[in-house]
Amino acid sequence: MFRLSNLIKSVTEGKKERVLDGSIIIWNFTNRCNLACHHCYSYADPKSEDFLSTEFIINSIPELLKAGIRFVIFSGGEPLIRKDIFKISQAMKDAGIITYLSTNGLYIDEKNVDNIISTFNYIGISIDGIEEVHDEFRGLKGAYKKSLAAIALIQRHGGNAGIRFTITNETKESFYSIFELAEKIGVDKIYISHLVYSGRGLDNLKIDISKEERRVFVEFIIDKAFEYIRDGKDIDIVTGNMEMDAILFLEKFSQKYPELRDEMTKRLKNWGGNSAGRKLGNIDWMGRVKPDPFFHFYIGNMTERPFSEIWLDKDNEMLTKLREHPRDISGICADCNVIDICNGGSRTRAYAISGDLWAEDPSCYMKEEERKGI
Repeated sequence: MFRLSNLIKSVTEGKKERVLDGSIIIWNFTNRCNLACHHCYSYADPKSEDFLSTEFIINSIPELLKAGIRFVIFSGGEPLIRKDIFKISQAMKDAGIITYLSTNGLYIDEKNVDNIISTFNYIGISIDGIEEVHDEFRGLKGAYKKSLAAIALIQRHGGNAGIRFTITNETKESFYSIFELAEKIGVDKIYISHLVYSGRGLDNLKIDISKEERRVFVEFIIDKAFEYIRDGKDIDIVTGNMEMDAILFLEKFSQKYPELRDEMTKRLKNWGGNSAGRKLGNIDWMGRVKPDPFFHFYIGNMTERPFSEIWLDKDNEMLTKLREHPRDISGICADCNVIDICNGGSRTRAYAISGDLWAEDPSCYMKEEERKGI
């Protein structure tokens, strides 16, 4: 995740660098879902059964801590389908783990909203376009209104809620309207996700946007982050799955604050770009561990081996290579002078297109002179 707003604020205000002391796990607690979204990476199925028991999950918390996990994003499927989800999230919070909920919002109501707010530090609700676009993309008529109602309910009860939006050919017409919506309803955060070719996202490779379109959208996102801070709008902007955004961001930041370029460059290098297998991991609904949710390969199964042994395995060649910084990537990355910022981008996209984990990210939109640092 690339936190534009936080970086702008911290550097321009001379605040300390925000560094996560540990790693983030995105945990798909269930493969059940009430929707059938076109870009879903998990092939979520409403008829599947939950595999990991409440007891197993809670007993795994010491293993997470031992492995340096300090942040768990609850995902699915739809995580609120699990009746034990609040027991799990509370146990993690009690252990000092930060908990985020990633949900479509359709199961949030007056009966559970206070539980959600008290056991999750933040709630991200997926909105993938204005009404017709969202409902078509999510596969359910009326989903848009229900998701917006969930955000409003959380806000009325004093919780933090944000919008999660994935840019695709099917949703791009709503891109600018999402920002208008966020401003209108006063969300805390806008998370813009780029498509990764995995799960239904791989089956629907054709729904991705072009590099030229992506660049236009990213420039708008960056400009919005500056605008919100200038105008005092308390809306954080975060992008995901496209670490090259940080390079374009640095260019724009340096134009506005040339005297702070070196400090921002240092922080971006410390952030380190794509962190799959390093600062980011995934546990799926069957306990299988991957370097990120979209990855094509597993590195172990926590039902067969303790999580800490899997995550801290120094003999795992794939993990070792993923944890190099910058990574040794071929193609346009081989002689790129800013790879220490993006770290080569998505290994999943590279593999999906070329069959090579260490090939260039095919979605990189940077110009040659930008890669050369000219």
